[in-house]
Formats: sequence, C-alpha cells, structure tokens
Amino acid sequence: MSETLSPQQAASIATHDTASAIAHALDVGRIQAITIDLDDTLWPVWPTITRAEEALAEWLKENAPATARAFPDSRSLRGIRMKVEAERPELLHDLSAMRRESIREALRQSGDDPALAEPAFDLFFEHRQRVVLFDDALQTLEFLAGRYPVVALSNGNADIRRVGIDRYFKAAFSAREFGVGKPDARIFHAAARAAGHACEATLHVGDDAALDVQGALGAGMQTAWLNMEGKSWELPVRPHATLNTLSALCGILR
Repeated sequence: MSETLSPQQAASIATHDTASAIAHALDVGRIQAITIDLDDTLWPVWPTITRAEEALAEWLKENAPATARAFPDSRSLRGIRMKVEAERPELLHDLSAMRRESIREALRQSGDDPALAEPAFDLFFEHRQRVVLFDDALQTLEFLAGRYPVVALSNGNADIRRVGIDRYFKAAFSAREFGVGKPDARIFHAAARAAGHACEATLHVGDDAALDVQGALGAGMQTAWLNMEGKSWELPVRPHATLNTLSALCGILR
C-alpha cells in the first residue's frame, strides 16, 4: 500500500481547485475500490513509444544493418507493425507479441537473422517501461492507495513493477495476460474481484471514451473520464465524472 502523505501533500490535495472536475452523477459514497488505466492516464504513451523505437533503431544499426537501412525510423517501423496487425489479428490483445513479430518480419524482409527479434524486443521493452509520469500522477496514486484498493487495468504492455509504481496497486491486469482487453466486461469484472469489491462499488478511471468509459459502464462500474485535451464527448452514454487533471479526482473523492 502507499506511503503516508506528508502534511504538505495532504494540504495540496485538500485545497485543490475542483473546478477542473465535473461530477455529473458520481456517487462517492458507493466507491470502495478503484481501477485505473495506465497509458495516457498516468503518463503520455506516444513519447515513450517513440523513444523506445528510436533506441530500437540504433540497436538495429549495430546488430542488423540491412534492417536498419530498410526501416530507418519510427515511421517505417510502425508501417510494418500495421502490416502485421492486419495479417495477425489474433495478436491484437497482446502488444508485446505484436511488436516482437513486427520486428521479426522486418528482419525477415531485410535478410537479417529473424532470431534477432528476441534481443531486439527485449531492448525495446526495456525502454518502453521508461515512462515520464504526469506531474500529478504520483500524488494522485498516493491519495487513492491510501483510501482504496487500486488495480491497474490496461490494454498496453507497461509493467507497473518495472515502471516503479507497483507499491500503489493491489493487482494489475493487462489484455495480454488476461486474454481479452477493454472494453470487454470480463476484464473489468476480474479487476473488481481482485480489488475485493463488486463492480457497482468500483470506480474506473481512464482517458479513452470507448475502451475505458463505455467499457466500464457496460461492466456496471462508475467511471471518471480523464480529458486533459478538452475533447468533446461523442458517445450516447456519459461518464459519472470528467477530469481535466488527475489530481482533480482527489478533490472529488476527499
């Protein structure tokens, strides 16, 4: 569970301007557990992926020069990944396998040893865990973990232990390990069970309107939509709360 909040942190949360959060119909008294998305909720994912792809490109220059020439940058590597996505739909829930097979296909097409896909993916995966958290992410996680069981729920392949935030979570669920991802209700149900509470007593927090909000609503959860970019809501169902920042959630729940 989390460390104790310092008086300064507690005061910061308690005085947070909750104008950045709109609680449409959130029943705070019913919340006994939290599930929370990772990518683009606790950190921006695409800068992380770009840095990992750049590190992979440098590795290929030294270890698979023909592949490095054929696929010299992030854009070209993503192009072959899209090809593998189309050809291997059974891997869509497993982003690690998708990335590994994309690298293998690039090596194969270029005439390099396809076995290099394993060490190449290991390097990519190491850099993929080097995320840069949003400024208020740790403070928010400490606040939540001090009050509720918190479970990570992601379609991505971030590892909360390798990222260094596992102390805030009771459990973590990924589409790769579970076999299906959001918005399938089964992964939300499993996360709520891991938290020790019913879906009706669980609040799910995430940035994706369809995967996070619509999926969690379909599973019977309350939802908080993290909308830091000021997007318009376009789905017929609505989240129970809309947040401009993560720390705004603390203001609602305190």
